[in-house]
Amino acid sequence: VQLQASGGGLVQVGESLRLSCKVSGMGLNEFSIYKMGWYRQAPGKQRELVATITNYGGQKYGDFVKGRFSITRDNAARTVDLRMDSLKPDDTGDYYCKAEFPGSADYWGQGTLVTVSS
Repeated sequence: VQLQASGGGLVQVGESLRLSCKVSGMGLNEFSIYKMGWYRQAPGKQRELVATITNYGGQKYGDFVKGRFSITRDNAARTVDLRMDSLKPDDTGDYYCKAEFPGSADYWGQGTLVTVSS
């Protein structure tokens, strides 16, 4: 199983980005039961939850999101996207996608770097 994250880049304060994570090596039925999530790690800080979405579409966001981000998933395409609006310098960091299911190993993608410049 591989998770390929993309969409990071350099943006200005207040701009938007859309991150995408493509999962390969996992069948549709298997992917559809996994909880998918985005996490981030800023320089010198611990990795933290950004957003998760369950197999039935339930969403959870980090407290810092405050309505600025939206996570979606497309089971048929085996992708999970993170739409980020009103970006701030504090949103700078490496963003990682994750697939998790109770009793199974977690899968992590490589990070995609988001840099928000003021």
